Amino acid sequence: MATGNSSTAETRRVLPVARALCWIGFGLGVSTVAMLGAAEMDTGPAVFARRAEQAFEQARDRFQANTNDVTAAWKLGQAALAWADFAKNNAQREEIARAGMAACRRALTLAPDSAAAHFYLGTNLGQLARARKLEALSLIKEIERQFEAARVLDEQFNQAGPDRCLGLLYLDAPGWPASLGSRHKAREHLERAVALSPGFPENRLSLMEAYVRWKDSRQLRLQAEAYEKGLNETRQRFTGEAWEFDWQDWNTRWNRLLDQLRRLRK
Repeated sequence: MATGNSSTAETRRVLPVARALCWIGFGLGVSTVAMLGAAEMDTGPAVFARRAEQAFEQARDRFQANTNDVTAAWKLGQAALAWADFAKNNAQREEIARAGMAACRRALTLAPDSAAAHFYLGTNLGQLARARKLEALSLIKEIERQFEAARVLDEQFNQAGPDRCLGLLYLDAPGWPASLGSRHKAREHLERAVALSPGFPENRLSLMEAYVRWKDSRQLRLQAEAYEKGLNETRQRFTGEAWEFDWQDWNTRWNRLLDQLRRLRK
């Protein structure tokens, strides 16, 4: 995956990287739809959990068959990220995350310039932080380093995923001196993600949600106008079963933002 054009299924679970760090329960962006398909979406989370586990097991088997395969290694990290989101408890989430981290570290031993390996190492570190809340703060700097490395290597990966995740990390983390939270850095990276991949809903929605938190009504209106203007084209671009789950999430968040805008107009 040179450019990382996977579904948000994969994107949303990336958010959990920052938010799952225990401040808001991270729901960053990667649904399992990309790997599992959305055809059975209406049958409930149990189906997705089972499919996520199966995808993880298949990825693990492929990696174990050839531990020198860089792509197989980071794809195990990708699958671990998806399955960890369905973990029944923190012990299981940690076990899955550590498997993903180990695979990504192996990929980086073989190919230090793999943006995908850095990216999924960062997201699995986020899942580990989610599982071990008391240690979350100690993991943040490493998560930041991995996303920054991915950004330098391929800023377009996963629809500008490195900048999006860095922005959410700075947005959600506690500020100095407790941690690295920074409104300035959050804004810089979230705006950069929109500049790099303006047609990807997760980027602009995340930025608009940040503007709501910052009470920046002017920028919120401008971004909302741009989002609405391109919405029909965006729906045509990200279409099909692989995106159904994502559109449920995006539509819910967009409607919430529209409510915010209506209140601002009163």
